[in-house]
Amino acid sequence: MDSFNDAWELISSYCHNKITDVAYNTWISRIKPLRLDFDSNTAYLIVPNDFHRQTIKRCYIPLLNEAFEAIFDNKFNIDLKTPEEANIATPVKQVIEETTDTNYEYTFDTFIVGPSNKFAHAACLAVATNPSKAYNPLFLHGNSGLGKTHLLYAIGNEIKKNNPDMVICYIKGDDFTNELIESLRLAKMAEFRRKYRNADVLLVDDIQFIGGKESTQEEFFHTFNALHEAHKQIVLTSDRPPKEIRTLDDRLRSRFEQDLIADVQPPDFETRIAIIKRKAELLDLDLSNEICEYIANRLKSNIRQLEGTVKKLKAKSFLNNEKPTLNSVQEVIADVLNNDVPPEVTVERIIDEVARTYGMSPEDITKQKSKKANVSNARHIAIYITRELTNLTVKEIGSMFGGRHYTTVLYSITKVGEQLEKDQKTKELVDDMMKNIKDR
Repeated sequence: MDSFNDAWELISSYCHNKITDVAYNTWISRIKPLRLDFDSNTAYLIVPNDFHRQTIKRCYIPLLNEAFEAIFDNKFNIDLKTPEEANIATPVKQVIEETTDTNYEYTFDTFIVGPSNKFAHAACLAVATNPSKAYNPLFLHGNSGLGKTHLLYAIGNEIKKNNPDMVICYIKGDDFTNELIESLRLAKMAEFRRKYRNADVLLVDDIQFIGGKESTQEEFFHTFNALHEAHKQIVLTSDRPPKEIRTLDDRLRSRFEQDLIADVQPPDFETRIAIIKRKAELLDLDLSNEICEYIANRLKSNIRQLEGTVKKLKAKSFLNNEKPTLNSVQEVIADVLNNDVPPEVTVERIIDEVARTYGMSPEDITKQKSKKANVSNARHIAIYITRELTNLTVKEIGSMFGGRHYTTVLYSITKVGEQLEKDQKTKELVDDMMKNIKDR
């Protein structure tokens, strides 16, 4: 293994095969390797911000420890640093984030085109060739793992290659909300607005996550208008078309629908074969035609599953010093399919989603003393969702929400249940939050 970057490719692949695509892409894929200290057995990793760090510490440190031990046959301490702490400067003109894969991999050249994505690919290429003059905004939608993020980065990389001075800003819908909340807390809204409204190209992944979040939608509405009026390019992705994001503000929905909407479908057999072979080539992994066809016949709906299988085969090949066989492929596919089952919903995940939706901190919802109307309402809803999505008893739920008595928990559940029967808007908001929680 030539470097920590090479090792990290195997470590992240190991993690990817242990968790869902959504969890991997939201949390693990955005970690960058910094350095290894073998004297202290410490691995230094870079995370985008402190919020990301706290989530990794709370949910994914055991998995990272397991992955490091599997790859290095040695235990490592994990030290997470933000870019500022690692003294990594962000170039003023280059705002687009890197991914765990190289920038080279996320280009139009490395995107496999087939009948399922030909239209979306052509639309993205047109936007990249003529920013703000072809389709603006361009809205891509499709299920998770079909290549929407690849196309989004391909647009950014192509524009940057042809227009080096352009400011390209990539953000996930969830992170836009998190940054907004943090900027409000620190009284840095002018800086926040400057960052997004001065962009030449705004690329937003998973825009559906701003649905139901009033403050976020209000801010994004004005950001969208400022950029669009200045003839700046906007590209958005979502797991569903705008009309199906039920808690999306009507003003935003009309703007998202005002130009081109392109969907991305699951790849056909020939495209799946091409994806497998291209990924194997990038990883310098020799796969027979029989193995490629075996994988393509069993993984039909998700590009990330295909690429994750090839990555795991590479890891097994490296660790065992042997070429992939049909038996090893069968084992890997079984793991990939088993890991595609969504993880158990946690109370922490529920509280985080409700807090983001209502523009407050998770602590506001769980602390005992706060009786502000908006906080109380958010808490009632968080308790109701916890009852719906977990197997916790009312007493256990009460302990998770600041030690509240079980009668208080029952009151919250009853109150929200009655509210949902009478208020369609609240019902749609709660349904959307529950979908977001289950999809993470």
